[in-house]
Amino acid sequence: MGIALAGLAALAVAMGIGRFAFTPLLPMMQADAGLTLAQGGWLASANYAGYLVGALTAARAPLGIRGGLVAIAAATAAMALQGSFALWIVLRFIAGVASAWVLVQVSAWSLEHLAAAGRVRLSGVVFAGVGTGIAAAGLLCLGLMAARAGSGLAWVALGAASLAATVLLWRVFNGTGAAAAPRRQEGWQPRWWWLVIAYGAYGFGYIIPATFLPAMARDLVADPAVFGWAWPVFGLAAVASTLAAVKIHDARRLWIAAHLVLAAGVVLPVAFSGLGGILVSALLVGGTFTVITLAAMRDARAVAGAQAARLMAALTAAFAAGQIVGPLFVSLLAQMHWSFERGLLIAGAGLALGALAFIPGRERP
Repeated sequence: MGIALAGLAALAVAMGIGRFAFTPLLPMMQADAGLTLAQGGWLASANYAGYLVGALTAARAPLGIRGGLVAIAAATAAMALQGSFALWIVLRFIAGVASAWVLVQVSAWSLEHLAAAGRVRLSGVVFAGVGTGIAAAGLLCLGLMAARAGSGLAWVALGAASLAATVLLWRVFNGTGAAAAPRRQEGWQPRWWWLVIAYGAYGFGYIIPATFLPAMARDLVADPAVFGWAWPVFGLAAVASTLAAVKIHDARRLWIAAHLVLAAGVVLPVAFSGLGGILVSALLVGGTFTVITLAAMRDARAVAGAQAARLMAALTAAFAAGQIVGPLFVSLLAQMHWSFERGLLIAGAGLALGALAFIPGRERP
């Protein structure tokens, strides 16, 4: 259980803060820093670009898990510095690089150790860390908004929380607490491309609501005590669904079902306008996106064996590429005066098509 809890805490920092802290903070920065939706899209994409770079270098990341956690804490706290949009871009890029390093290396490390101990089902605890971090960050921002605190204080608080978790985990992730470099017994397998493409579609499809749901809720309800719940609901749904999904042993069927439910959640705000539709969308999107990550990482280990870390890094890179395109796509729609709902429909369609990559036998040995 100690391995699982350490993985949970590390992913809470890496994903809940390093990757997704900007989402609940976007409405706060719009209010007190004058951030526009287009600028929000660029900041999100900078983080996703860093995530892509981190995924491409994760197998041999020079700083390891420890260094990644420290970088996340520093880059998050430094976001409190006001007045320089260029600096914010750099800081979100750094946080993205570090979060990908931690995700890939913690995933490989924890799954390997849990398998060796015969406790694979505890992998659900590890990946519940993503939702735990999201919910904690969302609740923190909700409380600060209710207290009429600024976004700068929120960034400092999240950076301090990241640093505290890093100190507690320092001895766990020692020199052996990193993903081993992939062995070279065999090269890249063409059948893996279907998994990579599907995971890229997942990155594009989910990132649009994952980035903009709180801002959409804010446009409907001005009271932060109401619209601020969109992100904590998202995170809590991720925790519950991940812990439940680990009981399903067939990672492939789990992946297909989660893709389709996620697609439904993405397009729901189009069919049912209003805060209710947004909150149910948050529930469906939050309840599936970490399940897909869990299924993908388990599947990567099953089909790639000794090359699992290599395939995990490729999946993460495809996911990051999809995330880069998503917010830029929203910014482009805004500049063209197209409706945001059109972007949700396109994202939902991409997710549904991504499920076709799992035609039985296509990517299995």
